[in-house]
Parts: sequence; structure tokens; C-alpha cells
Amino acid sequence: MNSSRFSIAIHILTLLDRAGDERLSSEYLAGSVNVNPVLIRKEISNLRKKGFVSSKEGKNGGSMLAKPANQILLSEVYEAVRESPLLGKNKNNPNPSCPVGRQINTHLDHLFTDAEKALIAKLHQTTLADFSQQFN
Repeated sequence: MNSSRFSIAIHILTLLDRAGDERLSSEYLAGSVNVNPVLIRKEISNLRKKGFVSSKEGKNGGSMLAKPANQILLSEVYEAVRESPLLGKNKNNPNPSCPVGRQINTHLDHLFTDAEKALIAKLHQTTLADFSQQFN
């Protein structure tokens, strides 16, 4: 199962979109997400490596979007923070003598893969700008 990284990343990116040309500090972002600023800085670092965010250190530092929100697909963000398959990996060792047991993992793997593909296809239809507009 995935962690909360996707929701945190979308939260960060939505705040940065709404801030326009203003740089937001990790402390400000952490206050909104209600997590430790260290976690925000780690996610900002990942989002910067993936080309979504630009950051500046120092007194007038902070982060902002590296490209327009209408050019960021939610599917791209999902792929950037994905740690494991959506529904996890089956660790079950069923009885190979059972007609269901000997095939269950293969069928579950296909089901889980198809479900994740459907999620990514849905996210591919939505830009960060589309999502951000909900907060007007």
C-alpha cells in the first residue's frame, strides 16, 4: 500500500500553485499539511528532482512551481511519489495443491495491475490547475 506521499505532494503543489509567483517556506507548507517541516523538505526535494518545483535557500527562500500548473498532470505526480503498487504485493504462499491456491497470486497480480492502470488513467485526465481550481 502506498504511503500518504501522493496526498502530501498534491497538497504542496496546490499551495504553490495558489501562491503564484510567491515563494513559500517549508514551515508554511508544513503548517498547512500539519506535518514536520523536515518531511516537507524531503518531498520538496523529490518534487524538485522531478521538475515540478524550484526552490531557493536563504532568507528570502522558499519554493514555487517550476512550470505552470496546467502542464502538471496528477498522473505524473503519482508516478513521481509512487513507492509500491497501489494494492501492495501479495505475500501469500497458498497451497499449490488447491485449484484456487495455485493460481490466486497470478490472478490477483493482474487484478491489482489493472486497478492501478485505471487510477493512473483517471489521474492523467486532471491537471494540477484543474485540481487547484476547486479551492476558489
